[in-house]
Amino acid sequence: MQLHFSPSMRSITISSSSSNGFIDLMKIKVAARHISYRTLFHTILILAFLLPFVFILTAVVTLEGVNKCSSFDCLGRRLGPRFLGRGDDSGGNGGRLAPPLHVGGDQVALVTVEISAAGLIIFYLSWVRSRFSELMNKHFAASSIPKGIHCLSLRLTDEYSSNAHARKQLPPPELLPLLSNNSYHHFILSTDNILAASVVVTSTVQSSLKPEKIVFHVITDKKTYAGMHSWFALNPVSPAIVEVKGVHQFDWLTRENVPVLEAVENHNGIRDYYHGNHVAGANLSDTTPRRFASKLQARSPKYISLLNHLRIYIPELFPNLDKVVFLDDDVVIQRDLSPLWEINLGGKINGAVETCKGDDEWVMSKHFRNYFNFSHPLIAKHLDPDECAWAYGMNIFDLRAWRKTKIRETYHSWLKENLKSNLTMWKLGTLPPALIAFKGHVHRIDPSWHMLGLGYQSNTNIESVKKAAVIHYNGQSKPWLQIGFEHLRPFWTKYVNYSNDFIRNCHILES
Repeated sequence: MQLHFSPSMRSITISSSSSNGFIDLMKIKVAARHISYRTLFHTILILAFLLPFVFILTAVVTLEGVNKCSSFDCLGRRLGPRFLGRGDDSGGNGGRLAPPLHVGGDQVALVTVEISAAGLIIFYLSWVRSRFSELMNKHFAASSIPKGIHCLSLRLTDEYSSNAHARKQLPPPELLPLLSNNSYHHFILSTDNILAASVVVTSTVQSSLKPEKIVFHVITDKKTYAGMHSWFALNPVSPAIVEVKGVHQFDWLTRENVPVLEAVENHNGIRDYYHGNHVAGANLSDTTPRRFASKLQARSPKYISLLNHLRIYIPELFPNLDKVVFLDDDVVIQRDLSPLWEINLGGKINGAVETCKGDDEWVMSKHFRNYFNFSHPLIAKHLDPDECAWAYGMNIFDLRAWRKTKIRETYHSWLKENLKSNLTMWKLGTLPPALIAFKGHVHRIDPSWHMLGLGYQSNTNIESVKKAAVIHYNGQSKPWLQIGFEHLRPFWTKYVNYSNDFIRNCHILES
């Protein structure tokens, strides 16, 4: 790019080199009246300041491919009017060079301000687009399975077929009666992530004052069952008891009992919503990066997984149990949880931490209005937007009281209505229908039992994390992913046995 002055010092031309010689980008002719050298000097400084913005404009258009221009004058004709609020007049110019820009001494400043504003707008739009791209990449990273964890599942599945010890019965036959003994503390975990399951079970047992009273019921899908069984058969957590069951081993889970969930998994429109192109049809200019991130979170494929919906069927899957603690697979237990069984739920069914009492916007300031579309007449009629929400992830359930209610039927009914409305009543997974189904059945427990948000917020208070009984990495930044927060990951990795042969051979490294 070069700056040319005419011999009379009355015109300035900015040119760029190309294969065909020099192409004029801008011409400025000074009026015939006398112009001082000071004014000329200031004009040159202003033009020098503008050059970076010209480069930015060219780079943005070239990289994003929004215009098929082969010359700088075309770029100016196309993008200049657009960013300055006028229509694209390139069509009427027949592709010819733009006429020279005739300005007087006072008008140079006006041209400078307009072009500077255009440069700043381009800068901002480029930053917004890069932010959206970053959020999309993070969404894909959060939805994917890390290579090491996939390797672990495959190797353990192979071990199940070749090693009799990996296939041994869990628990041993003499301990089977304890699986329905209500004097023990029963935990339920539903997951297809073997490494995450090992951390939940290990941290619970190591933090317990009565590990011999712990019984874990681990539920997984058919494809992960062999690997999950192998892990706990080869890595016992004595004196605790672990049972591993696949969804295919529950006689109650038939199409007749879960018709809505089959529809959720097989309905093409629903599958497209969760697995399709998350940018197509989205008006990025009409949203903010924060809102876009929230929408991506709502489209996580896990929300149509049967494993994610199983929690609503706990009373039927474990008909002989009276009280259980349900845990998500992205939690770490740091304190003895046996006192949970002593909490008087006051006739309620679900002991949970409320999430409307905090200051942060992501996790602990959630009301029903954050989950439901109150412009829908059914939602507006039956729900209160200011009602406090509560959290899944660590819940104490009174199954005896639950079996006397219609919670499952209510859950199914509202899920059907949302499917009929093409997901216009709510978008986000299993919690919204549970908020409706458990309405009036929730007992608030102390927030110190369950700290949320470690997968959302990098500025989480470390001292609060250390004091919490259960820490929950809900959000995209799971501790087993590279996008996890480095300063929060050690609370999770301390329960991973990195000396285990399977973990070493799959190159799952401590970071």
